[in-house]
Amino acid sequence: MTTAPTPARRDAEATKAAILKAARHLLARHAHADITLKAVAERAGVSPPLVVKYFGNKDALFARVMSFDTDADDLLDAPLDGLGRHMVRHVLASQRDRGADPLLRIAFAPLHGDHGDILRANFRAQVTDRLAARLTGPDAGLRAELAVAALIGVGVMYGIARGPHLRASGPDEVADRYGPLVQAQLTP
Repeated sequence: MTTAPTPARRDAEATKAAILKAARHLLARHAHADITLKAVAERAGVSPPLVVKYFGNKDALFARVMSFDTDADDLLDAPLDGLGRHMVRHVLASQRDRGADPLLRIAFAPLHGDHGDILRANFRAQVTDRLAARLTGPDAGLRAELAVAALIGVGVMYGIARGPHLRASGPDEVADRYGPLVQAQLTP
C-alpha cells in the first residue's frame, strides 16, 4: 500500500515576509487605492485567501507595511559615535540585499492620498523622532531630519537613480566616505 505524499507545509513566517515584501514593492510603485490583495498575492506567490488569513484585510496589511518600527530598529542599532556610518551602510545593504530600502517608502507618500499622511506620521514618529531622542545638544529635531534626509538622498541615488559609480562601490567604501556627512548632524 502506498501513501500519498504529504503536501509541503508553508513556513508561516517566510510566507508573511513574502507578502509584506510584495506589498512594499507595490506600494512603492502604485497608489494605495490601485493595489489589490490579488495583486499582492500574485507577487508573493500565494493565494489571496492566505493574505487575508495572515493580515485580515487590505487596510490591516498596509498599516503593517506603512510602519517603520522594525526598519528603524535596525537603522538605529549602533552606538551614537558610529551611527552615521552604520546608517549609511544599512541603507546601501538594504538596497543591495532586498532590492529596496524600506525608508525610501516615504518618498512615495504623495501617491497614497490619506494613507500618505499615515506613512508620513509613522516615519516621523518611528524614524526621525526616535533618532532625535537619542541626540544631545541643540536642535536635535533639525539635526535628526537633516541626517535622515542625507540617508534618503543616498538611497534615492543608489536605488532609484541607479548611480553607476555609487552602485559599483562597496557599502563599506561608501559608508567611509558618506558616513561622516551624516555623523556631522548627529554630534553637536
